[in-house]
Amino acid sequence: MFSLTSALLLSICTTIIPAREIIFPPTAGIPAQGQSNLSPTSEDALNDFSKYSGLSTFAHIPFVYCLSAEEDEVEKYDIAILGAPFDTATTGRPGARFGPHGIRDGSRRIGAPMGWSVYTGRNSFLEWARIVDCGDAPLTFLDNTVALKQLEQAHKTISGRLANNATLVSKTPRIITLGGDHTTTLAALRSTYDHWGAVSVIHFDSHIDTWDPKVLGGGFSHYAGVNHGTFLHLAHEEGLLLNSSIHAGIRAPLVRRKGDLRNDQRCGFDIVTARDLDHIGVSGVIRRLKERVGDTKVYISVDIDVLDPAYAPATGTAEVGGWSTRELLSILDGLEGMKVIGADVVEVAPVYDNVGETTKLAAAEVVLSLVTLMVDTPVRS
Repeated sequence: MFSLTSALLLSICTTIIPAREIIFPPTAGIPAQGQSNLSPTSEDALNDFSKYSGLSTFAHIPFVYCLSAEEDEVEKYDIAILGAPFDTATTGRPGARFGPHGIRDGSRRIGAPMGWSVYTGRNSFLEWARIVDCGDAPLTFLDNTVALKQLEQAHKTISGRLANNATLVSKTPRIITLGGDHTTTLAALRSTYDHWGAVSVIHFDSHIDTWDPKVLGGGFSHYAGVNHGTFLHLAHEEGLLLNSSIHAGIRAPLVRRKGDLRNDQRCGFDIVTARDLDHIGVSGVIRRLKERVGDTKVYISVDIDVLDPAYAPATGTAEVGGWSTRELLSILDGLEGMKVIGADVVEVAPVYDNVGETTKLAAAEVVLSLVTLMVDTPVRS
């Protein structure tokens, strides 16, 4: 039974504590930019852009099923992102089959509405090229030979379609592959040869990856000799490379004191070591790379272990003493004007990343730099 005082207090509380009024926005959510019909150039571009909705494509670009039957009509594109979930030819820690998913996760904060570079004032997503994500190639994990053939066929299907700006720029779309262990680059080079012929390779890595299969794996079987440390030797044997290729960031030990380097030269490579940057700086590294490849068509392959493990711990064969993320990005941006006909970012194994996703964020930013190089310099096929 309430007293008069209790009743009075209840009345006062009811009077002085009004219910909070909640005003909901007019819509419950906005689809991710690039996957909706909203224009990224509208005044409400930032409101239209959500980092967390829609399909998980790279940088929220549109998904196109590029791998449908060749006779099927699909939306046209100029630059395609392709995942290569393959890691059964690694000699180190496995896990790079999840790299494509990890890199896409790392790109959530990237997108056209917020894509203006503070360094160049340009936005690669809003220029001439239509950029799409083709998803991942369907690869078996039970047979490496079959998987590489499947990946090569995926590349040929995607690059075999007529580009969006075929009449003004190039009829052949260019592909950036998300790896996957580094063996996947061999399938990409086999495909690019059909459209561009032999190319110069700029190979960012801590390892040379030109080991003779007899030295690395081939002593067991021919099958074992095809791996992420021999693929550039095999590409040379197949005539896919020009004698103007170059490594950048090398620092890992060799198997043979002199033989590995002699074989590397035979495969057409020069070397910029990781510590060369300490002496010649970023501009010196850029100059070395440009002088080496000249005016040739270039394929850029970035093994994320070119970075020091402090910046990219999530990789299978990490080597200490590498470059920082900023140094790598500055070098890549300095390659503007090159005729880049294909590229990849490989050896991202998300299971070894930290809670801040350091490696995935770095890899996504490297992919963005590669996209920018392709947009900057169209290449006619």
